[in-house]
Amino acid sequence: MLAVGCLFASNHLNARIAFDHGTSVGTAVSVRATFTALLLFVLMRLQGIRFTIPRDLRGRALLAGVLIATQSYCLYSAVSLIPPALALLVFQTSPVLYVLLTWTLGKEQPRLPALAPMLLALVGLAFALNVRPGSAGAANIPAGVAWAFASGVSMTVVYYLNANALKPIDGRLRTFAMTAITASIIVIVATAAGLQSLPKDGLGWMGLAFLSCFYCAAMMLLFYVLPRVPSTVTGAMNIEPIALLVLTWVFLGYTVTPLQAMGALFVVGAIAWLGLMKR
Repeated sequence: MLAVGCLFASNHLNARIAFDHGTSVGTAVSVRATFTALLLFVLMRLQGIRFTIPRDLRGRALLAGVLIATQSYCLYSAVSLIPPALALLVFQTSPVLYVLLTWTLGKEQPRLPALAPMLLALVGLAFALNVRPGSAGAANIPAGVAWAFASGVSMTVVYYLNANALKPIDGRLRTFAMTAITASIIVIVATAAGLQSLPKDGLGWMGLAFLSCFYCAAMMLLFYVLPRVPSTVTGAMNIEPIALLVLTWVFLGYTVTPLQAMGALFVVGAIAWLGLMKR
């Protein structure tokens, strides 16, 4: 699970490299989703998994695919504007939003002890987003945070659909369907809107290739690991924002203040705390 988190972090690092070298958000999402969907299709055929979704669940599966497309585009838009680790920290408030959604819709009874990690996550996020006004890219912070938060909201609804409306569908088929729908939507919409732009140089092509490879590797490893570990171990994926902070510092030269590092630890710790309380 630690490796899965690091692979997902590497995907976001390479996305930023691709964006800095001419790749558009539409192209990055199109290539990643298409490559992943095709690879999942081949693997599922080899495993003999049937590509059949019950008629009464097809509309919900389509909605989940639309939401994943929205989530992917919004998160990559955030990564293109602000430091990737900050975008990911904002996005990772989605587990907290999911808990609030289940309370609101009556799927779980509200538990007052869970408010403590939620408040800790908000405090940590405030520290992590403490970008100095004169620092590079500070003007993009509001827009980047808005894109990342929109991505988190979309993912929150996907979590809810997966846990409730789409539970009867095999997890691998569910992931393939959502990825294939995402690829179809983004390719059509981005092409029609003129939002497809290929990399301008070798580094851009490298970033585009690696972001797809790391994402696919993370998804395949996730399929392999999840059935073999206790549910509490999945909290190890909370290393993703920390891994991304380190990767962007090493490869992109982004500086992180002690206050931002403390905020990142607060956010990740709060999400892990909340996950352990739920289980």
